[in-house]
Amino acid sequence: MLLEDRVVVVAGVGPGLGTSIAVRAAGQGASVVLVARTESVVKDLAASIGDRALAAPADLTDDVAVQRTVERTLAEFGRIDVLVHNAFAMPPMSSLGRVDLASVGESFEVNVLAALRTIRHVTPALIESRGAIVVVNSAVLRHSRKPFGPYRLTKAALLAATQNLATELGPKGVRVNSVAPGWIWADQLRGWFEFQAARRGVPARQIYDEVAATTDLRRLPEPDEIADAILFLASDLARGVTGACLDVNCGEFHH
Repeated sequence: MLLEDRVVVVAGVGPGLGTSIAVRAAGQGASVVLVARTESVVKDLAASIGDRALAAPADLTDDVAVQRTVERTLAEFGRIDVLVHNAFAMPPMSSLGRVDLASVGESFEVNVLAALRTIRHVTPALIESRGAIVVVNSAVLRHSRKPFGPYRLTKAALLAATQNLATELGPKGVRVNSVAPGWIWADQLRGWFEFQAARRGVPARQIYDEVAATTDLRRLPEPDEIADAILFLASDLARGVTGACLDVNCGEFHH
């Protein structure tokens, strides 16, 4: 029970990884606060988890909404021990020389500024509990493939922010880390592989095997495996770790 009696806020709950983080945290003894824009998503997930889950629909780009979510969490549970920031908006897939800069700016709002906004509002509670922050980043940090430039740009900024926050908040007892998943074997990726397979006229399993062959473990990580790495960083087992970015990619990249 790595998180027994802890209160974990999961900002950016959705199908796949966000759901796994919340479910695995609850399974490790935590009370969980589920934050996402879609009310039905957080309510359904809270109902499936049970009494120790609070559905908190909110737009993380809205400063007032984030503040109200923090206030509601403190009113319900009295404390916040962990923030997991998983909110994400896919930037346009284009070369940096051609991409629409306004679109890049919009993705920065969700991928970087929403994280900073949420962390700012949660920080006083985390200082009181001597808590932890874990930010979900991406393996896009580890390569410069076309057309991932705009995506990498936002994630590199997010990494810089989390590392600076580790330095700023460490003296106050708050640890700040991130994880960098690669491929995540969940419904969205299955759909993409099936689409690619149909275009090529091959079985979807062949697409999986081709991609998995680029990893040391010859498979793709599943949401629960990434969630478990996040919970490790959030727990006292990682009490001496801050400013780190842990790759969870089955060995696709080494860093």
